[in-house]
Amino acid sequence: MMRRTGFIALAIIVFSALTQQAIAAEPRLLGTYSDWSAYVFMEGDHKVCYMASQPSKAEGNYTRRGEVFALITHRPAEGTKNVFSYITGYPYKPGSDATVKIGSNNFTLFTQDETAWAADATADNKIAATIKRGSNMVIKGTSVRGTLTTDTFGLKGSSAAHEAISKECTSK
Repeated sequence: MMRRTGFIALAIIVFSALTQQAIAAEPRLLGTYSDWSAYVFMEGDHKVCYMASQPSKAEGNYTRRGEVFALITHRPAEGTKNVFSYITGYPYKPGSDATVKIGSNNFTLFTQDETAWAADATADNKIAATIKRGSNMVIKGTSVRGTLTTDTFGLKGSSAAHEAISKECTSK
């Protein structure tokens, strides 16, 4: 009986510690700026900041689709900033690319599972700069079932959201 009580107490302590870590890792809203919101969270001892938006218009002949987000992330501990990613709410067709159009600028993203990314830091920086200057962004992709989707994002507030995450996650 004593052994069982000790095991239960240990399980409660471990569960409490894990719960506290999970709570500490929850994103904290820095602010909402029209179409974009800015967040910060702790990943271990390291601060991560990101801005996110959802499409104002989603088109495609699909019956079911998960949540869709465009994100720009700063991870100062890793020396990265402006990392653009796109969560599409469905698995992409293997080997397919997604395209981003902002004004007259076009970018190609590589895909894996439900996410698409820019090829490198140079492309990430160009996309981030173009988002801050643009008025809307159109992202197209093809699902594993061959369904073409077109998502349109408003870019109003993207400069303010970017400023908030940059201020919060300044590399020092």
